[in-house]
Amino acid sequence: MTDRGSVDNVVVVVPARNEEELLPRCLAALTVAVGEVGGVAGQSPPVIDVVVVLDRCSDGTAEVAADWPAFGSISTTGGAVGVARRAGVRHLLPTSNLFTSTTWIATTDADSAVPPNWLTVQLAFARNSVDLVLGTVVPDDGLSDGGRERWDAQHRLVEGHAHVHGANLGVRADRYLQAGEFALVDGHEDVRLVSALRGLRVSEIRTELIPVLTSGRLTGRTPGGFAGYLRDQATEGGGHAPVRGPVTGSRRARPPVIEPARR
Repeated sequence: MTDRGSVDNVVVVVPARNEEELLPRCLAALTVAVGEVGGVAGQSPPVIDVVVVLDRCSDGTAEVAADWPAFGSISTTGGAVGVARRAGVRHLLPTSNLFTSTTWIATTDADSAVPPNWLTVQLAFARNSVDLVLGTVVPDDGLSDGGRERWDAQHRLVEGHAHVHGANLGVRADRYLQAGEFALVDGHEDVRLVSALRGLRVSEIRTELIPVLTSGRLTGRTPGGFAGYLRDQATEGGGHAPVRGPVTGSRRARPPVIEPARR
């Protein structure tokens, strides 16, 4: 029987389109998160690879990425976030035989900043046989005071939350491949993937332990992305927070014991 509690490799994919201003924040945060993995007591750290996917960039994003030699980068011309995420995964896992149960895929966005425990928590869940981790996001100071009040009133970022965000998602590689990979679309590729994974009845956890800070801007890079949702909130003055994908019938795993990092 395959050991679904082991993780030997982690691949992190960061799609970026004209994010020269926010990409440094993203990569600085990832540097810390990667470093935390090596500091977890009693665990052999997995090999971690990070790739920035430069999707039709026309500004200085590529130059910014080059300033972080520990991370790789590739260029795509798809002009769609689903294409970029999928290309990034395939760059790091170029053949199907590499999509194993001991490889973990984590995705975030170039306009976002992951917390220091972003990978350690995901790996703790993975070592407890979880196949899918769904985290939360929190807008940064780019969101107006009124917009932030509406956000806080409409979002309960708790364990078992009902949200799906490509900026805060982790999945076991074999399950990802079985679910058909990220769809080649410009929006909601994360929801489509999670829907397919739930169709496979994978073990999932929806956690608020790893909130990702993301841009509060109202003009984004994808038509149906997070910025569009915030813009609709501002225009409508409220409304119900979106439930990004069904939650009934999915299997939830118990939160694991998180080992503290060595200091």
